[in-house]
Amino acid sequence: MIRGLYTAATGMNSMQHQIDVTSNNIANVNTTGFKQDRAEFQDLMYETLNYTAGRTTQISLNPTGIDVGLGVKISGIQKNFTEGDLKLTSNPYDLAIQGKGFFQITLPSGEIGYTRNGAFKLDSEGNIVNANGYLLEPAITIPEDAKDISIGKDGIVSVTNANGEIILEQQITIVDFINPPGLIPLGDSLFMQSDASGDPIEGNPNEDQFGSIQQGMIESSNVKLVNEMVDLITAQRAYEANSKAITTADSMLDIVNRLKN
Repeated sequence: MIRGLYTAATGMNSMQHQIDVTSNNIANVNTTGFKQDRAEFQDLMYETLNYTAGRTTQISLNPTGIDVGLGVKISGIQKNFTEGDLKLTSNPYDLAIQGKGFFQITLPSGEIGYTRNGAFKLDSEGNIVNANGYLLEPAITIPEDAKDISIGKDGIVSVTNANGEIILEQQITIVDFINPPGLIPLGDSLFMQSDASGDPIEGNPNEDQFGSIQQGMIESSNVKLVNEMVDLITAQRAYEANSKAITTADSMLDIVNRLKN
Protein backbone atom coordinates (compact mmCIF):
# COMPACT_ATOMS: atom_id res chain seq x y z
CA MET A 1 0.00 0.00 0.00
CA ILE A 2 2.89 2.37 0.79
CA ARG A 3 4.34 1.47 -2.61
CA GLY A 4 1.04 2.40 -4.23
CA LEU A 5 1.10 5.84 -2.62
CA TYR A 6 4.52 6.66 -4.04
CA THR A 7 3.74 5.13 -7.44
CA ALA A 8 0.58 7.21 -7.83
CA ALA A 9 2.52 10.29 -6.69
CA THR A 10 4.98 9.82 -9.58
CA GLY A 11 1.99 9.68 -11.90
CA MET A 12 0.63 12.96 -10.56
CA ASN A 13 4.04 14.61 -10.83
CA SER A 14 4.47 13.44 -14.44
CA MET A 15 0.99 14.58 -15.43
CA GLN A 16 1.74 17.97 -13.89
CA HIS A 17 4.71 18.23 -16.27
CA GLN A 18 2.41 17.25 -19.15
CA ILE A 19 -0.08 19.95 -18.18
CA ASP A 20 2.72 22.53 -17.90
CA VAL A 21 4.06 21.66 -21.36
CA THR A 22 0.60 21.67 -22.95
CA SER A 23 -0.30 24.97 -21.28
CA ASN A 24 2.87 26.54 -22.70
CA ASN A 25 1.96 25.29 -26.17
CA ILE A 26 -1.53 26.77 -25.90
CA ALA A 27 -0.13 30.08 -24.62
CA ASN A 28 2.12 30.30 -27.71
CA VAL A 29 -0.46 29.31 -30.31
CA ASN A 30 -0.09 32.76 -31.94
CA THR A 31 3.66 33.21 -31.38
CA THR A 32 5.51 33.67 -34.67
CA GLY A 33 7.95 30.85 -35.35
CA PHE A 34 7.08 28.96 -32.14
CA LYS A 35 7.70 25.22 -32.17
CA GLN A 36 5.49 22.85 -30.19
CA ASP A 37 6.92 20.99 -27.19
CA ARG A 38 6.10 17.36 -26.49
CA ALA A 39 6.68 15.74 -23.10
CA GLU A 40 8.08 12.21 -23.17
CA PHE A 41 7.83 9.72 -20.30
CA GLN A 42 9.38 6.41 -19.28
CA ASP A 43 8.62 3.87 -16.59
CA LEU A 44 10.75 3.68 -13.44
CA MET A 45 12.66 0.63 -12.24
CA TYR A 46 10.77 -2.47 -11.18
CA GLU A 47 10.80 -4.26 -7.85
CA THR A 48 11.18 -8.01 -8.36
CA LEU A 49 9.10 -10.05 -5.93
CA ASN A 50 9.66 -13.35 -7.73
CA TYR A 51 12.19 -14.04 -10.47
CA THR A 52 11.21 -15.36 -13.87
CA ALA A 53 11.96 -19.10 -14.05
CA GLY A 54 12.28 -19.24 -10.28
CA ARG A 55 11.37 -22.58 -8.71
CA THR A 56 7.99 -22.97 -7.05
CA THR A 57 8.68 -26.64 -6.26
CA GLN A 58 11.50 -29.06 -6.97
CA ILE A 59 9.98 -29.97 -10.31
CA SER A 60 8.40 -26.74 -11.60
CA LEU A 61 9.51 -23.26 -12.67
CA ASN A 62 7.63 -19.96 -12.76
CA PRO A 63 6.79 -19.18 -16.40
CA THR A 64 6.79 -15.47 -15.50
CA GLY A 65 8.20 -13.52 -12.61
CA ILE A 66 6.53 -10.95 -10.41
CA ASP A 67 7.91 -7.51 -11.21
CA VAL A 68 6.01 -4.59 -9.72
CA GLY A 69 6.41 -1.22 -11.41
CA LEU A 70 7.33 1.78 -9.28
CA GLY A 71 5.86 4.52 -11.40
CA VAL A 72 6.76 6.94 -14.17
CA LYS A 73 9.06 9.90 -14.75
CA ILE A 74 9.47 12.54 -17.43
CA SER A 75 12.39 11.61 -19.66
CA GLY A 76 12.55 14.70 -21.85
CA ILE A 77 10.76 17.51 -23.64
CA GLN A 78 11.06 17.21 -27.41
CA LYS A 79 10.71 20.12 -29.83
CA ASN A 80 8.55 19.50 -32.88
CA PHE A 81 10.20 21.34 -35.78
CA THR A 82 7.55 20.67 -38.40
CA GLU A 83 6.80 23.77 -40.47
CA GLY A 84 3.99 26.06 -39.37
CA ASP A 85 1.53 27.70 -41.76
CA LEU A 86 2.82 30.74 -43.66
CA LYS A 87 0.88 33.95 -43.11
CA LEU A 88 0.84 36.86 -45.57
CA THR A 89 1.79 40.25 -44.08
CA SER A 90 2.94 42.21 -47.17
CA ASN A 91 5.69 43.75 -45.02
CA PRO A 92 8.85 43.64 -47.20
CA TYR A 93 11.01 42.90 -44.17
CA ASP A 94 8.94 39.92 -43.03
CA LEU A 95 10.56 36.69 -44.20
CA ALA A 96 9.56 33.04 -43.93
CA ILE A 97 11.54 29.92 -44.75
CA GLN A 98 9.48 27.43 -46.74
CA GLY A 99 11.28 24.19 -46.04
CA LYS A 100 14.34 23.45 -43.94
CA GLY A 101 16.55 26.09 -42.40
CA PHE A 102 17.02 28.75 -39.73
CA PHE A 103 17.85 32.44 -39.84
CA GLN A 104 21.03 33.44 -38.05
CA ILE A 105 20.84 36.16 -35.38
CA THR A 106 23.74 37.87 -33.60
CA LEU A 107 23.02 37.79 -29.87
CA PRO A 108 24.21 40.50 -27.42
CA SER A 109 26.91 38.06 -26.24
CA GLY A 110 28.31 37.94 -29.76
CA GLU A 111 27.21 34.33 -30.19
CA ILE A 112 24.91 33.25 -33.00
CA GLY A 113 21.33 32.25 -32.29
CA TYR A 114 18.98 30.52 -34.71
CA THR A 115 15.30 31.15 -35.37
CA ARG A 116 12.39 30.45 -37.70
CA ASN A 117 10.84 33.78 -36.72
CA GLY A 118 11.43 36.07 -39.69
CA ALA A 119 9.54 39.13 -38.42
CA PHE A 120 12.33 41.61 -39.17
CA LYS A 121 12.48 45.40 -39.26
CA LEU A 122 15.01 48.21 -39.63
CA ASP A 123 16.80 49.89 -36.72
CA SER A 124 17.81 53.56 -36.61
CA GLU A 125 20.94 52.81 -38.65
CA GLY A 126 19.13 50.88 -41.38
CA ASN A 127 20.24 47.45 -40.18
CA ILE A 128 17.85 44.51 -40.54
CA VAL A 129 17.08 43.33 -37.00
CA ASN A 130 14.58 41.07 -35.22
CA ALA A 131 11.95 42.19 -32.71
CA ASN A 132 14.60 42.38 -29.95
CA GLY A 133 16.88 44.56 -32.06
CA TYR A 134 19.38 41.75 -32.68
CA LEU A 135 21.16 41.89 -36.03
CA LEU A 136 20.42 39.45 -38.82
CA GLU A 137 23.59 37.53 -39.70
CA PRO A 138 25.18 38.20 -42.15
CA ALA A 139 24.45 41.85 -41.36
CA ILE A 140 22.55 43.82 -43.99
CA THR A 141 22.28 47.62 -43.92
CA ILE A 142 19.68 49.26 -46.16
CA PRO A 143 20.90 52.59 -47.66
CA GLU A 144 19.03 55.80 -46.78
CA ASP A 145 18.09 56.48 -50.41
CA ALA A 146 16.46 53.06 -50.82
CA LYS A 147 13.15 53.12 -52.66
CA ASP A 148 12.36 49.44 -53.13
CA ILE A 149 13.62 46.24 -51.53
CA SER A 150 13.22 42.83 -53.12
CA ILE A 151 14.26 39.55 -51.50
CA GLY A 152 14.19 36.52 -53.78
CA LYS A 153 13.54 32.89 -52.93
CA ASP A 154 17.29 32.39 -53.18
CA GLY A 155 17.88 34.95 -50.41
CA ILE A 156 19.40 37.64 -52.61
CA VAL A 157 18.50 41.11 -51.32
CA SER A 158 18.22 43.73 -54.09
CA VAL A 159 17.70 47.37 -53.16
CA THR A 160 16.97 50.08 -55.73
CA ASN A 161 16.76 53.86 -55.46
CA ALA A 162 14.18 56.27 -56.89
CA ASN A 163 15.86 56.05 -60.31
CA GLY A 164 15.54 52.27 -60.38
CA GLU A 165 19.28 51.78 -59.94
CA ILE A 166 20.48 48.83 -57.86
CA ILE A 167 22.34 50.32 -54.89
CA LEU A 168 22.71 47.13 -52.83
CA GLU A 169 22.78 43.44 -53.63
CA GLN A 170 23.57 41.00 -50.83
CA GLN A 171 23.02 37.34 -49.97
CA ILE A 172 21.05 36.08 -46.96
CA THR A 173 22.35 32.69 -45.87
CA ILE A 174 20.51 30.21 -43.68
CA VAL A 175 21.63 27.14 -41.74
CA ASP A 176 20.35 23.68 -40.98
CA PHE A 177 21.25 21.03 -38.40
CA ILE A 178 21.50 17.25 -38.50
CA ASN A 179 19.35 17.09 -35.35
CA PRO A 180 17.25 20.28 -34.86
CA PRO A 181 15.47 18.89 -31.74
CA GLY A 182 18.89 18.95 -30.07
CA LEU A 183 18.97 22.77 -30.18
CA ILE A 184 18.79 24.64 -26.87
CA PRO A 185 15.72 26.92 -26.61
CA LEU A 186 16.51 30.46 -25.38
CA GLY A 187 13.04 31.99 -25.55
CA ASP A 188 11.91 34.62 -28.07
CA SER A 189 11.80 31.77 -30.65
CA LEU A 190 15.61 31.66 -30.54
CA PHE A 191 17.82 28.59 -30.23
CA MET A 192 21.47 27.83 -29.59
CA GLN A 193 23.44 24.95 -31.04
CA SER A 194 24.54 22.10 -28.78
CA ASP A 195 26.52 18.88 -29.04
CA ALA A 196 23.20 17.11 -29.61
CA SER A 197 22.18 19.34 -32.52
CA GLY A 198 25.52 19.15 -34.28
CA ASP A 199 27.30 22.05 -35.96
CA PRO A 200 25.33 24.42 -38.21
CA ILE A 201 25.41 23.67 -41.93
CA GLU A 202 25.32 26.97 -43.80
CA GLY A 203 24.08 27.48 -47.34
CA ASN A 204 22.01 29.61 -49.67
CA PRO A 205 18.21 29.39 -49.64
CA ASN A 206 16.56 27.34 -52.38
CA GLU A 207 19.70 25.24 -52.86
CA ASP A 208 20.48 21.65 -51.84
CA GLN A 209 18.48 20.72 -48.71
CA PHE A 210 17.65 24.32 -47.78
CA GLY A 211 14.19 25.87 -48.02
CA SER A 212 13.30 29.00 -49.96
CA ILE A 213 12.76 32.53 -48.67
CA GLN A 214 9.23 33.94 -48.91
CA GLN A 215 9.18 37.74 -48.69
CA GLY A 216 6.20 39.47 -47.07
CA MET A 217 5.26 36.35 -45.08
CA ILE A 218 5.90 34.96 -41.61
CA GLU A 219 5.70 31.43 -40.23
CA SER A 220 2.94 30.85 -37.70
CA SER A 221 3.24 28.64 -34.64
CA ASN A 222 2.94 24.93 -35.48
CA VAL A 223 0.75 24.33 -32.41
CA LYS A 224 -2.58 22.68 -33.24
CA LEU A 225 -5.01 24.01 -30.65
CA VAL A 226 -7.52 21.15 -30.91
CA ASN A 227 -4.80 18.55 -30.32
CA GLU A 228 -3.48 20.50 -27.34
CA MET A 229 -6.93 20.68 -25.76
CA VAL A 230 -7.30 16.90 -26.14
CA ASP A 231 -3.87 16.40 -24.53
CA LEU A 232 -4.80 18.77 -21.71
CA ILE A 233 -8.03 16.92 -20.94
CA THR A 234 -6.25 13.55 -21.09
CA ALA A 235 -3.54 14.75 -18.70
CA GLN A 236 -6.13 16.21 -16.33
CA ARG A 237 -8.05 12.92 -16.22
CA ALA A 238 -4.85 10.97 -15.60
CA TYR A 239 -3.93 13.38 -12.81
CA GLU A 240 -7.34 12.86 -11.21
CA ALA A 241 -7.05 9.06 -11.56
CA ASN A 242 -3.67 9.04 -9.82
CA SER A 243 -5.10 11.26 -7.10
CA LYS A 244 -7.89 8.72 -6.55
CA ALA A 245 -5.29 5.93 -6.40
CA ILE A 246 -3.57 7.80 -3.55
CA THR A 247 -6.91 8.25 -1.79
CA THR A 248 -7.66 4.53 -2.18
CA ALA A 249 -4.25 3.51 -0.83
CA ASP A 250 -4.72 5.89 2.10
CA SER A 251 -8.12 4.37 2.87
CA MET A 252 -6.61 0.88 2.83
CA LEU A 253 -3.89 1.97 5.26
CA ASP A 254 -6.54 3.45 7.51
CA ILE A 255 -8.40 0.12 7.54
CA VAL A 256 -5.20 -1.72 8.46
CA ASN A 257 -4.49 0.73 11.29
CA ARG A 258 -8.00 0.29 12.67
CA LEU A 259 -7.62 -3.51 12.55
CA LYS A 260 -4.52 -3.25 14.72
CA ASN A 261 -6.49 -1.27 17.27
